[in-house]
Amino acid sequence: MQSKAVTPQEYLNELPSDRKVAVEKLRDTILENLPEGFQEVMGYGMLGYVVPHSIYPKGYHCDPKLPLPFINVASQKNFVALYHMGIYANATLLDWFVSEYPKHSKAKLDMGKSCIRFKKMDDIPYDLIAELIRKITVQDWISGYENAFTKA
Repeated sequence: MQSKAVTPQEYLNELPSDRKVAVEKLRDTILENLPEGFQEVMGYGMLGYVVPHSIYPKGYHCDPKLPLPFINVASQKNFVALYHMGIYANATLLDWFVSEYPKHSKAKLDMGKSCIRFKKMDDIPYDLIAELIRKITVQDWISGYENAFTKA
């Protein structure tokens, strides 16, 4: 379900009302807790939070013309997804998140490598997401990204 929206507001305006409230709240949670330096963009048809070229000129190794991705939020067919590259690249952060999740949500954790899926909008643990967002600065992410995904 890739959107053709070119701005975050256009993306939100396309969403069905039940999803719109949850995605808006996720977006607000991210923006309120995102460390300085990250930038909100539209990427891959989703809300995206990236390290801009002005900070990391090398860009994304898969396509250096793109800024370095960090977080995306998308309304998919059967769930809302939060894609967080930090939990994919950092095993310590992943372990922390997995151990904390049951303390913040009664729903079973449904996730892939970087994707956290929320099938019920009432089960999104916004306070835990806020804490997760605050855990990695731009410099932490650049360093972790280079260690995990790029070859020297």
